[in-house]
Amino acid sequence: MRPLAKKTKQINNQRKLITKTQPKSPISEQYKTIRTNINFSSVDDEIRSLMVSSAGPGEGKSTTAANLAVVFAQEGKKVLLVDADMRKPTAHYTFGLNNTFGLTNVLTRQKELMDVTNTTDLSDMDVLTCGPIPPNPAELLSSRAMVHFLEEAYKNYSKVIFDTPPILAVSDGQVLANQCDGTILVISSGTTEIEGAQKAKETLDAAKAKLLGVVLNNREFKDTSYYYYYGKK
Repeated sequence: MRPLAKKTKQINNQRKLITKTQPKSPISEQYKTIRTNINFSSVDDEIRSLMVSSAGPGEGKSTTAANLAVVFAQEGKKVLLVDADMRKPTAHYTFGLNNTFGLTNVLTRQKELMDVTNTTDLSDMDVLTCGPIPPNPAELLSSRAMVHFLEEAYKNYSKVIFDTPPILAVSDGQVLANQCDGTILVISSGTTEIEGAQKAKETLDAAKAKLLGVVLNNREFKDTSYYYYYGKK
């Protein structure tokens, strides 16, 4: 990779992790608001596992998942961000990690979870990359191995955040949704069509997902992108 291209990629990744690079910015404050709403979304049971998805591609679900993981870690919770988008994984790019081994190796019993997690420069946050792209993502995510994975993850982390493929594109998110304590749906202002957002919600409801709320991404206000959260109605 050419030096200029590499530098541009590093800058773009820093922008994606705004909660880490600019923790006091207005956008970072919005992520903290989302965190607060998630914390108070269930009075009786703590949200230990959280799935973040979108209706379609390019709506910001991976950026949202990464920044939510950061703000939960900043709160002092031990957090594991899992790249469960086995179609188009991006976490290893965002955090500058090697993707040789990851989630797929754990689910196929080739590796143990704690042997392939990656530490970050945030003391309370680890990242599990996707690993080799498998031919059967939905089957892996719905397997008994995923149940075992969650059991192991809960022993070491207080919060497990999954970045999953778009709900309307493939069935991967649907099969994982009912295994997680909560789901956040990301939609992009000016990009996501109302019909698509409604269809995504209906799909999650059919999968018996616990939809906690929606993040409206890329809503411009005074030339700044803000992230708004509102609970499920």
